[in-house]
Amino acid sequence: MERTLILLKPDAVQRGIAGQILTRFEQKGLKIVAMKLMQITPELAAKHYEAHKERPFYPGLVKFMTCSPVVAMVLEGIEAIAVCRNLMGKTNARESAPGTIRGDFGMSRSYNLVHGSDGPEAATREIGLFFPEGVVKYDYAAMNWAYDPVEELKK
Repeated sequence: MERTLILLKPDAVQRGIAGQILTRFEQKGLKIVAMKLMQITPELAAKHYEAHKERPFYPGLVKFMTCSPVVAMVLEGIEAIAVCRNLMGKTNARESAPGTIRGDFGMSRSYNLVHGSDGPEAATREIGLFFPEGVVKYDYAAMNWAYDPVEELKK
């Protein structure tokens, strides 16, 4: 099992499509282990995006991510990071394939609706930033129907 941080960005919240985006992840079979509506502070945005601090788009990114609430969540599943990134589509929504979140709902590179961790180390770091209280552990019945245990044991 792998965990990833997903942020439904201010544009998703303000357009009223956060529920539709969340549904995509749930329908795929990912387990929600943490979720909250929150206002990202400039300090949290600075920590989250510190790798981009010297890039020209950084000030605009921080301003955008702090302008309105986001829905922050941690999703869990086998290869969850890759699965979520495939569901999201390319960063530039105009280049994203139909059927992806960005391809179906987005038109912008900057206002691209959703953030997902790009690797296991980033996921661990980001989850710690947004959910220092930890995640909820529970039995998720859908897991028994989303994965074939015999197939998964072969890997």
